[in-house]
Amino acid sequence: MSLSTWRSLLLGRATDEIVTRALVRDVALPYAAGTMALITLDNGFDHTKPNVFGPQGLLALNGALDEIAGRTDLAAVGITGKPFIFAVGADLKGAAALATREEALAIAGLGHHVMRRLGELGVPSFAFVNGAAMGGGLEVALHCDYRTVSSGVPAIALPECFLGLVPGWGGTQLLPRLIGPENAVKLIIENPLSQNRMIKGPAAAELGVADVLLEPADFLERSLRWAARVLRGEERVNRPDHTAADWDPVLRKARELVELKLRGAAPAPYRALDLIELARTASRDEGFAAEDEALADLLTSEQLRSGLYAFDLVQHRAKRPSGAPDRSLAKKVTKVGVVGAGLMASQLALLFVRRLEVPVVLTDVDAGRLDKGVAYVHEEIGRLHGKGRLSADQANRLTALVTGSLSKDAFADADLVIEAVFEDLAVKQKVFAEVEAVVSAECVLATNTSSLSVTEMASALRHPERVVGVHFFNPVAVMPLVEVVRGERTGDAALATAFALGAALKKSCVLVKDAPAFVVNRLLTRFMGEVVAAVDEGTPLPVAEHALNDLGLPMTPFALLQLVGPAVGLHVAETLHAAFPERFGVSANLAALVAAGKPGVYLPDFSLDPEAVALFSGGAEPSSAAQVRTRVLRALAEEIRIMLDEGVVAEAGDIDLCMILGAGWPFHLGGITPYLDREGVARPRFLARGVASMPSS
Repeated sequence: MSLSTWRSLLLGRATDEIVTRALVRDVALPYAAGTMALITLDNGFDHTKPNVFGPQGLLALNGALDEIAGRTDLAAVGITGKPFIFAVGADLKGAAALATREEALAIAGLGHHVMRRLGELGVPSFAFVNGAAMGGGLEVALHCDYRTVSSGVPAIALPECFLGLVPGWGGTQLLPRLIGPENAVKLIIENPLSQNRMIKGPAAAELGVADVLLEPADFLERSLRWAARVLRGEERVNRPDHTAADWDPVLRKARELVELKLRGAAPAPYRALDLIELARTASRDEGFAAEDEALADLLTSEQLRSGLYAFDLVQHRAKRPSGAPDRSLAKKVTKVGVVGAGLMASQLALLFVRRLEVPVVLTDVDAGRLDKGVAYVHEEIGRLHGKGRLSADQANRLTALVTGSLSKDAFADADLVIEAVFEDLAVKQKVFAEVEAVVSAECVLATNTSSLSVTEMASALRHPERVVGVHFFNPVAVMPLVEVVRGERTGDAALATAFALGAALKKSCVLVKDAPAFVVNRLLTRFMGEVVAAVDEGTPLPVAEHALNDLGLPMTPFALLQLVGPAVGLHVAETLHAAFPERFGVSANLAALVAAGKPGVYLPDFSLDPEAVALFSGGAEPSSAAQVRTRVLRALAEEIRIMLDEGVVAEAGDIDLCMILGAGWPFHLGGITPYLDREGVARPRFLARGVASMPSS
């Protein structure tokens, strides 16, 4: 396509684009190395509105390159970003507005046309990556001949596969040749599929994405000095020829990983792998043309629309929790008490001391268990120091802040006490009564219960208004969701403190009603209950286990049961059966599995345990995989409808957010409620219940 064609196809849809300008100025390089035309990407806003590339932004960069290309007095061209931001990729809002494959092909081709010019100027080009560089922003840097990166850069990534796209402006072709296929697969495939993991500036330099790592204080000045030495021949950048490496085992392993995670449910990672493989032998024109075709297919796909909806939930709704009280009501937390010293309690203590950096004291009735719990926290701090994530001073300070006590008197000056003991209502009521007897009147009492009533837990206390639910998910350090539970008498101060705590711990909080198992565990238990019931009725366990593989869920139902433990699964099922006996059953076969002491139906090598499987045999009414799939989806739709009618959350979008962050509901499916709508199993539509609308295609 010509530039005029790109303009006519794309600019009519760019009226809301926040345009990233390409500002050019001449810089006299040190050491008499000549003049550099330095381009600064800047949309005119602070770092809270990062530089992105829509059609107008790409054309602005193209205009700057037009201006530079006609000059004969330049020794080099450089490109950098505004403070804290290099560029973070394509304008996703604009991507959602693309209506046809022709428009999608146009934005793909325009991006290639503009960015590749940086490497074809006739003079050396340098990218000075001063801040976050993601997606198309990183691809801008890859097109340059040389790259410096600041050690303070917090996020470098190619997250496209996470959303349902591929790096389509050169990333799949340039990166494998630059850093090798194995590292390229890590950045393009593995990291996006691992909760959209980012790397920092030092890691980018270590991988070879950047040629040199510089400190942030005088980053641009040092980058210009380094560029001058390169131009003078005083610095040499030697890069290995990765095309000669054996790519086959790397790509084979990558395909196995993608298949394990997605089982064919999302096309983007598969397309990305095909493009990476192509980079081994394709010319630049051939590789870029293949990227254009892949982007054209994916930009108008259901997967991208779903991914953008899920991304919007996580980036925006999660940061503005519906129903959260005014932050000014939150109590300052200067000391935390943790009741219990088991694994969950110890994980919580570690999280609190790392994020809050305040004294944390654990209590338990058993000295051996208490010592083990405190030792776990201390050892984990030591491991973080060993990995370089904490300095020696930080590690020593945090270790000193975590102590243990056999007496709850140690909570006397605590501002917040959280219990993480066995899921038994009577036990938790007893714990809270003992804690209330020793803490101050202002102390907030929190429960990490996963299914029990917060209202009942607080019912016998003198001050039930200070009890709030804060349901963390396991593993605590990794899972981003906290369900904040408001009991019938929970006060605004306790609730505000819970939300402030979640924010300080870098978690996303969703307000939920005090209802059995809240959101995530209620839906997962309904899900699991229908699968187990199908097996109890005679469906072969492998058939039921894999009936929903096409969703690409993080793990199969019985694998999930093994992860949480059959005893825990049985307990939650019993809790929900007591509340809703008509919808939640208790499997006698699951009870037999627990009684037999089996950890699940899988052996350590992930093969099925014949003895465990035998416990589920005997039914005479088997279902097909399709029937099991339909049964599960209808049950989920029914349960969500009931939860919305009960007001368990404010809107359907909160259920979507909970399932994405707490259950690993895949981004490529979007939220669970739009997915069920698309499948036609949910009527009336959940979208009528306040869920944010998905981008239209």
